[in-house]
Amino acid sequence: MTARNILFCGQSLPAIGQGTWYMGENATRRQQEVAALRAGIECGLTVIDTAEMYAEGGAEKRVGEAIRGLRDKVFLVSKVYPWNAGGKQLVSACEGSLRRLGTEIIDLYLLHWRGGFELAETLEGMQALIAQGKIRHWGVSNLDVDDMQELWSVEGGAGCAANQVLYHLASRGIEYSLLPWCQSRTVPVMAYCPLAQAGRLRSGLLADATVQRIAYEHQATPAQVLLAWVIHHHGVMAIPKAATIAHVEENAAALQLTLTAEDITRLERAFPAPETKIALDVV
Repeated sequence: MTARNILFCGQSLPAIGQGTWYMGENATRRQQEVAALRAGIECGLTVIDTAEMYAEGGAEKRVGEAIRGLRDKVFLVSKVYPWNAGGKQLVSACEGSLRRLGTEIIDLYLLHWRGGFELAETLEGMQALIAQGKIRHWGVSNLDVDDMQELWSVEGGAGCAANQVLYHLASRGIEYSLLPWCQSRTVPVMAYCPLAQAGRLRSGLLADATVQRIAYEHQATPAQVLLAWVIHHHGVMAIPKAATIAHVEENAAALQLTLTAEDITRLERAFPAPETKIALDVV
């Protein structure tokens, strides 16, 4: 059985990457977090997603340490605060991320969410960063379908390489309009919190009887079933956080899990999609 890949920024990349939200916040976990990221790379999870927001640059520093000597194996994603997403602030923010990451170029640089800058100004700045060799591609995060349509109306807006949004089995709102919109324009979707955010909802998902039964049938874990469900959608990449080597290995193994059509039907009957447009879930 072959691992699942996705066409992303013109490359064939694994459909599961590594998220880093909450990394870099505790010095006592530094070695564990760095080791987990490096193990993930060796397991084939070569897309690493971070942001200047995460631990106010602390996560980028962890990533920088983890990719030292492995940069050529990694597709690196970072995100800019909305209040830095234009003018000189955008250049300074990108340069700060580059320093913390210990690299000369970011593969994909995302607007973290919409703020006070017009999309046209952010786009102009992103294009300048590409021209300066600081980033290879640009994209967005937490933009709903109306935002994406507005972006497409800006000259060069169709150059957006990805949209990163919250998406998991219990949060299927993007399926109503945003996901089809992105799929029809070949804009990959990066699913953050693909196992749901830590807490009661995540615990409930992992403990759900249908999820557990399908996991048992495949000799897999509930988390692997949930990740396999996310990435079975065309053009969708999952970026779960895993701060331990064991969790990274579990996530990587989900690339080998193929759910049947019956499995998908059972899961989606247990967690139905909304039948009308709802607000974009954001955490």
